[in-house]
Amino acid sequence: MDSTALRTAFASFPTGVTALAGLVSGKPTGMAVSSFASISLEPPLIAASIQRTSTTWPILRDATALGVSVLAEHHGEVGRRLSGPGDRFAGVDWTTSQSEAVFIQGATAWFDCTLHQEMPAGDHVIALLKVTAVEFRSSSRPLVFHGSGFRRLA
Repeated sequence: MDSTALRTAFASFPTGVTALAGLVSGKPTGMAVSSFASISLEPPLIAASIQRTSTTWPILRDATALGVSVLAEHHGEVGRRLSGPGDRFAGVDWTTSQSEAVFIQGATAWFDCTLHQEMPAGDHVIALLKVTAVEFRSSSRPLVFHGSGFRRLA
């Protein structure tokens, strides 16, 4: 199987973009995640697929709580910043919950979570997150990842 062709085919499926973040040693730590899915209502579970080569996940997985922010259509620059090197939270408007989950201000939804289970999945790991609290703004439009770029819904 040609991995370039497979990546291009995967990119033809539009997904939402989330920020997965928590406080580590008092500092916000996080990453952009486009492979995100709702899994279960009872117990309340969501999943994030994370590359095994990630240098952020080994640090982030030990956070007390993890925030998942569904990025809004105006968060394109935030998505790029959270995907790249350097201080990912420089210039990003963020907040924390009492549990120390980190959230992006203006997101369409926030999920306050704890790590429930982690499973190997090829060159990725699937992090199952247990949702402990949720907030959402149904009138807000999400940021979409499609064709290897950030897009807005028309």
